[in-house]
Amino acid sequence: MPLVEVTYAPDVPEASLRKLAAELPHLVSIAVQCPEEPYDGDLQPGDVEIRFRQLGLLDRSGLDVVIEVRSKWFDSRARNRQDRVNLLHREVEAATDLDNFGVYISLPVAAWAQSE
Repeated sequence: MPLVEVTYAPDVPEASLRKLAAELPHLVSIAVQCPEEPYDGDLQPGDVEIRFRQLGLLDRSGLDVVIEVRSKWFDSRARNRQDRVNLLHREVEAATDLDNFGVYISLPVAAWAQSE
């Protein structure tokens, strides 16, 4: 289950953020799918958690939007993580009007549980 944090500049239009929010669950799921956690295209509650946060007064960023994805480490994910982050960047660019953004994928050793 990927956790996604989107940090954005105050001048990013709300329409762009809404489009990003609509597209990210599917795009992130494709980017992190692996044999251990396959993606069947049928997202359920809790499959992808996304949080949006506007940059604060003391935050510094040279980008309009930064998308940080954390997903459980599996060797099959780790072997090609740069390809995965490049794919996600290309797909976000194609699906939205964003042009000054970055994508970061982190694969920590982790565990997850949720209510049914």
